[in-house]
Amino acid sequence: MKTVVVGITGSIAAYKACELVRLLVKGGCDVHVVMTEHAKEFVTELTFLTLSRNPVHSKLFGAAEEWKPGHISLAEAADLVVVAPATANVIAKMAHGLADDLLSSILLATRAPVVVAPAMNAGMYENPATLENIAVLKSRGVKIVEGAEGELACGTRGKGRMAEPVDVYAACSPFVREVVAAQ
Repeated sequence: MKTVVVGITGSIAAYKACELVRLLVKGGCDVHVVMTEHAKEFVTELTFLTLSRNPVHSKLFGAAEEWKPGHISLAEAADLVVVAPATANVIAKMAHGLADDLLSSILLATRAPVVVAPAMNAGMYENPATLENIAVLKSRGVKIVEGAEGELACGTRGKGRMAEPVDVYAACSPFVREVVAAQ
């Protein structure tokens, strides 16, 4: 069984991650959800506990379930890490190697392939800093699942909508199949 860590960040698009987790579980993956503190403002841990059938992780320093620190054990266990939705903040952390919470620590420590589905306001998405950060991630082999243009939650129109869960799942499939073939 493939182990997939799904990182969920503080975006209104976090509701789309529910369907992504459901698709990954249905596809035979062992899904472990990691939520940032801001993600919890949009969706609940209980939702992801129910959908993933695994405990939800959010704290960098919590009660240890085993001798190995949680961020290291999740980073090492992952066959794939998916960040959906990925805010401009988390994309910047990834591009610059910052690790100040559980998700960013896992992303820095993992050797697994990483898939990122950006979701943010069009102004944030089109900011040269964000575009540069995305380019850096692409140059490092991170798979970016581009979102669509359209109406955004903030009431504006433009690029920044998170890709649909089925499209993010499709972007994960080649990595998941590689894992199956390697076992």
